[in-house]
Formats: sequence, C-alpha cells, structure tokens
Amino acid sequence: MPMPPKPAAVLEAEKKSHRTKAELEMRKEGEAAVLTGKPMKERPEVKANPTAHKEYLRLNGKNGLLKAIDKDDAIYEPVINRYCMLQGECTDFEEQRNALSKSINELERDKEELLTSGEITLTAYYKLRSSMQTNMISLDRQIQAKRKMMFDIERENAMTIAAALRSIPKKIEPEDDPLRKVLNAL
Repeated sequence: MPMPPKPAAVLEAEKKSHRTKAELEMRKEGEAAVLTGKPMKERPEVKANPTAHKEYLRLNGKNGLLKAIDKDDAIYEPVINRYCMLQGECTDFEEQRNALSKSINELERDKEELLTSGEITLTAYYKLRSSMQTNMISLDRQIQAKRKMMFDIERENAMTIAAALRSIPKKIEPEDDPLRKVLNAL
C-alpha cells in the first residue's frame, strides 16, 4: 500500500524534496483550499450522549487534541462527531454485555435452587442460558464492528501512533553544517 503524500509543512521541515518551490507552493495552496476556516461544532446527538460528549470534549474541547494539531476545522466535523457517537454506542454495548454476563453468572449460581424449587426445568434452564450466551455473542460482534469503524477513523485522521508518525519528518537537517563552521573558522 503506497504511503500517502506528505503535507507541505512536513516537506518544508525536512528541507529535502524533489519538488520545486512552485510545486510546494501549489501543494500548500491546495491544502489550505480544502479547509473551511470554520470551527468544528458538536452535533446535538453527540451532546445528548454523555460518553460521546466526553469524547468530543477530549478531542475538540478547549484544550482538545485536534485543536493542538490544527485539525479543528468544520470539514472534519461529520467524521469526528460520528467517531464520538461510535464511542458512545460502543460503551453502551459494553455495559449491556457486562449486565448480561452478570445475569449469566447469577443464573449459574442459582441453578440448583431454581431446579430444586421447580421454578424452572433443566431443559428450560439450558435454553435460557443458551439464549443469553447467544445474545452476548451478538453484542460482542456489534462491539467489534464499532471498534473496527473507530479504528478506521482513527487511522484516517492521524489519531493512531502509526498515522501520526507518517506526518512527522524522518530527519531534520541542522541549519549549520558543523564541518563548514570549522572550515570557515580557519
């Protein structure tokens, strides 16, 4: 898979590129053209979900991560709001899975008492337990699907370590060459 092109700021910081000054200037203008200059806004559904709202504030609050890297632009708004909603939905599914797990454990713990009291037959017990486990597996699949979507968004928006590292210059050349300094001093 080919590497995405480096931003103009990275190419300038590296101070070595096969591109001409005109090409670099054109790239800078192109990058600026895709930004709206308008700040990102939190959608009402994100604000209404406590987990999603907390994630939005972490990413784009007063001291948010996106503001720190100058990604606080309305062009990113739909993706970041979607990411925050996925975070909230994922948390909700995890809570449901934990509650279901507790219920399975309680059913297992109370198995003998339920069977001896006649409240439930052995067949009904196994059907109930099987149904609960099937629901738990379904919740796990939904959680995994949401986590995959979140990871894809993170990778696209430099929110993963690998994606962030791709936008950092590999080596910064020193301004003054030490050998040249020594030669000039002679």
